[in-house]
Amino acid sequence: MRSGTATAALALAAAGLFGVAVPSTAQARAGEPAVAARAAGLPVAARAAALPYLDPSLPVATRVTDLLGRMSLDDKVGQMTQSERGTTSAADITAYRVGSVLSGGGSAPTPNTPAGWADLYDGYQRGALATPLQIPILYGIDAVHGNNNVLGSTIFPHNIGLGATRDPALVEKIGRATAEEVTGAGPDWTFAPCLCVARNDRWGRTYESFGEKPEIATAMTTIVDGLQGSRLDGPASVLATAKHFIGDGGTTGGTDQGDTQISEAELRAVHLPPFAAAVRRGVGSVMISYSSFDGVKLHGNKYLITDLLKGELGFTGFVVSDWAAIDQLDGRSGFTQAEVVAGVNAGLDMIMVPTDWKTFVGYLKAAVQSGQIPLSRIDDANRRILTKKFELGLFERPYADRSYASTVGSAAHRALARQAVRESQVLLKNAGGILPLAKTGGKIFVAGKSADDIGNQSGGWTLSWQGASGNTVPGTSILAGIRAAAGSGTTVTYQRDGSGIDSSYRAAIAVVGETPYAEGQGDRTGSMSLDATDLATLSRLRSAGVPVIVVLVSGRPLDVAAEIGNWTALLAAWLPGSEGAGVADVLFGDYAPTGKLPVTWMQSVSQQPINDGDGKTPLFAYGFGLTYAPTQPDPTPTPTPTPTPTDSAPAGACRVRYTTNDWSSGFTGTVALTNTGSTTLAPWTLTWTFAGGQTVTQAWSARVVQSGAAVTATGEAWSASLAPGATVSFGFNGSLSGANPRPAAFSLNGATCTVE
Repeated sequence: MRSGTATAALALAAAGLFGVAVPSTAQARAGEPAVAARAAGLPVAARAAALPYLDPSLPVATRVTDLLGRMSLDDKVGQMTQSERGTTSAADITAYRVGSVLSGGGSAPTPNTPAGWADLYDGYQRGALATPLQIPILYGIDAVHGNNNVLGSTIFPHNIGLGATRDPALVEKIGRATAEEVTGAGPDWTFAPCLCVARNDRWGRTYESFGEKPEIATAMTTIVDGLQGSRLDGPASVLATAKHFIGDGGTTGGTDQGDTQISEAELRAVHLPPFAAAVRRGVGSVMISYSSFDGVKLHGNKYLITDLLKGELGFTGFVVSDWAAIDQLDGRSGFTQAEVVAGVNAGLDMIMVPTDWKTFVGYLKAAVQSGQIPLSRIDDANRRILTKKFELGLFERPYADRSYASTVGSAAHRALARQAVRESQVLLKNAGGILPLAKTGGKIFVAGKSADDIGNQSGGWTLSWQGASGNTVPGTSILAGIRAAAGSGTTVTYQRDGSGIDSSYRAAIAVVGETPYAEGQGDRTGSMSLDATDLATLSRLRSAGVPVIVVLVSGRPLDVAAEIGNWTALLAAWLPGSEGAGVADVLFGDYAPTGKLPVTWMQSVSQQPINDGDGKTPLFAYGFGLTYAPTQPDPTPTPTPTPTPTDSAPAGACRVRYTTNDWSSGFTGTVALTNTGSTTLAPWTLTWTFAGGQTVTQAWSARVVQSGAAVTATGEAWSASLAPGATVSFGFNGSLSGANPRPAAFSLNGATCTVE
């Protein structure tokens, strides 16, 4: 929810349209609103009758229509323009009626603090409220794994790790936490989530994908609910963006901004379902991909943007272009009026023109005046943009809500991030049951360039676009997590390059892998092996003759088949973010590893692209992941009666939230089951009946079997019991031939559940 400080000033300034003298926005903010209203000669309550678009009691559509009728062509062109912070002043916002400002990766105010960001945001809003119609701006940022532009924010695992969790409920919580931290710093719009389906691990954005299959990204669209909240004008609601439409993860060779050379049927089957799910969840904006589909740049593809996205899928939000992407439509440097015409007529509503936005304003206005772009297309774009501004409550509360600043990097959010880290760990090898490590006795040696490097474990899009090595953000390194987990009973020795190890150590942990990168620079056209530094470190550790446990920090599978025979264990940690202790939680058995591969792990780089079902034999299959029983009790156990296999739930002692994301021939189901009773259920069994002929084809985070129309779900080994007040989430994919009616009832261990 935005701050309401400027509401009275906005009303009074709007009254100036009718010739009433009013104080400046700054003056109105500085004094009491009622005093300012009296000084203007117009009671605050009177503005609703004078200007319908300022009346929050009216339907949004009515307010938009009224405002559109008052807008000049300059106003409308301005609303379709998005400029970058570094090229835009508050005075520019006023003069050009700019509708949105963004910060590119690393584009931050000084100081880079929540207050610094909120001051920046409010300054731009004052510029917007100084225009004749006082239309607030939207401020966009790439908050893609937390509010990652703001120093001190919680940095969550990148999407590939979240895909390994198979936990849509957790991802929704991460979206909510991110929205709170973004709100506390001012901005109201994030360019997330990335719903790309990465089909070639050479692609430098593989870590921005939840996985190689559409069902994972489809299930994880719960993050849209987290970011936007139950309604856009609710507390800490941030407009979400589904990106990049469409097929950017399927380019030939995994080339960033390349060409997706597949059939339309495959495009729809593999790359469209997550976007359809996001639209059903009410995502506010969709960003178009730099890439091409079958040789045609997406930014100029009217069929895919207008006919498919807006028409067939029924998307009612607005479409935003990517960074200076219209400059690529004719294949030559420097954008032209013809490119502006092509993009807008294809269906782009807001154009991201970071530096040359004033030129864009001139081109767009001239194109409308010459008839190259019909005014109806301009009005449609404005209606879509303004609708979201009204729904966000920006006209009533345009300024930053600084009450959420305390959530930035809060203990609760860091605890959530740590949970996400441990759920994302995928155990790929565990020879001799070396893991989990005992906490007491002997010595453990830790090495590797990423053991004590929060920048490496956070990856790209962390404070800067490409990210950077080093302790760039506050948090806990994996080494610090290991030291804390091992406790006083174990000696932990660290040497980055592995030197100094000998046979007296009971184990060596090597934290190795990739250093930060983002799009473009992250593409790998040749080798995908460990670098020379990592190989030298591992060689030193092996020479000591002790078990070597490799923790791989990377944004994708790496080519390790030639090396893995020398390792006792391998744990895929992905890019865990700021809370490295979550890795140690799994290494030392406080929590069992539960992550499952969201991608297929190659035997060699020559297999790229490799995906489940393509007939290639992988090193580790999609969905693979080992586990073991945790060695430590829950750190905060709840006293309960000793469970027995026959525990039953009394009536009303359970609650089920059941949601689905449907596509043409199938659906993804997500179940959140809460034990609202007073008895631990061990094991727990949830049953329901499908009435529409649906068939379960795959499940995660629970064992789901079907006999006829009856479906039974039971916990996995790591989630076999359900304590009072606990919630377990699981999901499944299913096929269908017609409708997909919700199950009428659910039963937990024989008792009927309340269905949300």
